[in-house]
Order: sequence, then structure tokens, then C-alpha cells
Amino acid sequence: MFLSGIYRKEEIMKIQEYIQNLLARKSQVKTENQSVKKMKKIMGKLGNPQNKLKYIHVTGTNGKGSVIEMLNSILVNSNLKVGKFISPHLVCYNERISINGEYIKDEEIQEIFEEVQPIIEKENMELNFFEFFTMIAFIYFYKQNVDIVLMEVGFGGLYDSTNIIHPMISVISSIGYDHMKILGNTLEEIARQKAGIIKENSETVYMEQEPNINHIIAETCEEKHNTLHMVQQSEIKNQRFKNDMETFDYKQYYDIEINLKGRKQIQNAALVLECCDILNKNGYHLLEETIKNGLKSVIHKARFEVIHQNPTMIFDGGHNEQAIENLKETIELYYKNAKKIYVISVLKSKDHHKIIADILDKDNVYVFTNGNDENLFTDKHLMYEYAKKLNDKAEMYEMELEEAIQFCEDRMNHVSFVIGSFYVYDDVKNFLKTI
Repeated sequence: MFLSGIYRKEEIMKIQEYIQNLLARKSQVKTENQSVKKMKKIMGKLGNPQNKLKYIHVTGTNGKGSVIEMLNSILVNSNLKVGKFISPHLVCYNERISINGEYIKDEEIQEIFEEVQPIIEKENMELNFFEFFTMIAFIYFYKQNVDIVLMEVGFGGLYDSTNIIHPMISVISSIGYDHMKILGNTLEEIARQKAGIIKENSETVYMEQEPNINHIIAETCEEKHNTLHMVQQSEIKNQRFKNDMETFDYKQYYDIEINLKGRKQIQNAALVLECCDILNKNGYHLLEETIKNGLKSVIHKARFEVIHQNPTMIFDGGHNEQAIENLKETIELYYKNAKKIYVISVLKSKDHHKIIADILDKDNVYVFTNGNDENLFTDKHLMYEYAKKLNDKAEMYEMELEEAIQFCEDRMNHVSFVIGSFYVYDDVKNFLKTI
């Protein structure tokens, strides 16, 4: 069914250009089931290869990426062939689709595209960037005969293009305010969107929240005859922080260490442990030692990642109210007494007012930038003026992104935090290479 062969450089350049055009095109707001309908149609024409795979489907306002990376570390260390679909990408779009840490190649994307292009044209379909890569992922993982797929929702769940699968496990890591123009203005509305990934006769792992949110998740599971595993904070015990590791106990698991910073990562790890228990009940035979080693060695780029030493510089792409609160809590744990610089770049689609209000303090230094694209990012002067109105005693600057990174490099007695968007990660890393 699928094509194979060696592709000329010109053909690879065509697929690269096609993808860049998709990326430049604005995605249509999903207020109805458009993406799911499109995905069902095109995958149906291909014989629904996605239905032959096993999935863990992960959503959440924050934490879903960390859950994916923890699971991936454990499952790969258990000698399984693990497909991973994530977003956004940090450096290249190939990162979105990988197997055991190896990204899909442009040649492989080209091969799949040649298979589906006639169908797309015949049906007069217009796929956006995320839909295109979701389609490629489904086909690629089938072709590669993976043992299990870790599928991250783009946003929401109910109307997301990934939501045509029937997972073994659905994971809901957290529910907070983000993408409100699409998902709704209340936590209850957002919860119902996230609950859209809960499927009939399957299992769901969820971190307890407010009672009204818990009720929505529990009710959906009951309607779908889905077994709910609700992680309760009271079951996470002996939390401690030592040797750059978060350590805790959860149910039958003792002295679990995770190589990710912040109390929220402990909650994410508890979700992962619940998933491991479910997988073991389904015959996966994950050893406790392997589970522990997987959590201890996990790496998650751009999430409280130390990207430079002497002086210390940390990148965190959190861009919503809940993520900023988690960031502040983690900084308080590890850098409470440090002098701090915040380099802030925020997409126009995000609420820069809340981000600035949450992070502002008179004792810190703030540098506002236009990110790497003044058309996509909130104007730095606009953010500077807003911050000054809130607190005119803090030290503040407006700079270009590269200038801001050099500014941090020159402040040897400060710890710098580059925050507000994942989309400047590659630029920041490249700037640091030239310093």
C-alpha cells in the first residue's frame, strides 16, 4: 500500500516548502468537529491504519508534555518500540513525530505524502499544519509497527484532530485557563472539552481538582463505561527535594525520584505511575526498577530547562496563568534567594496581562522582547508600559531578544529565566552558541 524509494533533493525541498506553507497559514478556529471529521474521512480512505495501534492519549492545560516524556522514558527503557506525537516543536517540525527518540525523516514524510496527496486533492481537503502532521503520524506509526503510541492532544480534546482513536488509557493532567476563545470561558466548559478524549470501555487517569471539575470527569467516565483512576493529592506522600531530584512516595511505590523540577511534576509522575499499573494489568510487564530509572532519567526540553551555566539561565515555555503559577512555585523552591532576571516574550494570542501581573515583583529585573517575530508576538513596548503601570519600582527594559540574552550573560550574579513562549527556544539556544 505504501510507497518506498529514494527521493531526490528537489522532491525533499518540495515537501519542506509545502510544510512551511502550512505553518504560515492561519489555522481555522475549531468551534465544531471540523478536524475530527476531516481526519476520519482521510484515514477511512486509507483503511484506518490508526485503528490497528495501541494508544495512551494525553490532554491537559499543563503537564501533558511532561507526562508524555515520563511515559516515553519508561516504555523505551522497557525495550518497547514507542511512537511519540507531540507539539509544539522547538527546533524542527520532525520533532513532532518520533520512535524511540529518533525523529521522522523528511524522506519518510515525502513518502507518506505521495500516498495521500491524490486523496487530499480528490476530496478537495484543506489540512492545516497540525492536521497534516496528525495524519502523517498515524500512518508512520502503523508502517513502523510500533508497540504503543503516546499521543499528545494539540489543545482541548473533543475537537482535536487526534481524537479519532480509541486509546487504552486517556490521561487528563490538569484543567486550567488557556485557549479560552475556543475551549470556553469557564473551567467547567474547558473540562468538558478535555473530557472529550474519554472513550467507551477504556480507562482514564486524572489528577483531582476542584469538586465541580472532578464531577464532570467522573460523570463522563460513567456515561462511557470508562474506569476512572483519580490520583488524589493525599496519596502522594513524603515529598522532598534533594540532589536536584524531586522525591516522593505513591501507593506501593517508594523513594521515586524524578529529574524534572517542581511540585507539579510530582503530580505528573503519579499520573504516570497509575498508567504503568494499568499497562501491567494489560500484560506489559513493566518492572519497578525500570519505572524508577525511567523517571529518574527523563529529560523534558524547554520546561524549566537549564540552558546555560555561569551565569545560570533557565528556559520555561509556560504561557498561561496555571503554568506561570507553577513556574513561580518552582523558582521559590530552587532559587528563592537568587537575584532574578525575567526575559519575557508572549504571543499575541496569549494573555500577556495575566502573565506580567503574576510574575511582577519590585525586587527582580524584567526585560520585554518582541520574541522572534514582531507580527506574532506582543509588542515589547506595550508590555513594558503595562508592567510600569503595575509596578514602577522594578528594574525594567525593552530589548530585542538577542540583546536580552546578552544582557543576561553579562549579569553574572543573577539567575535568568526566559519565559512566555516555546517558540523562541531555538533562537535563544543559537544566540547562546555565539556568546
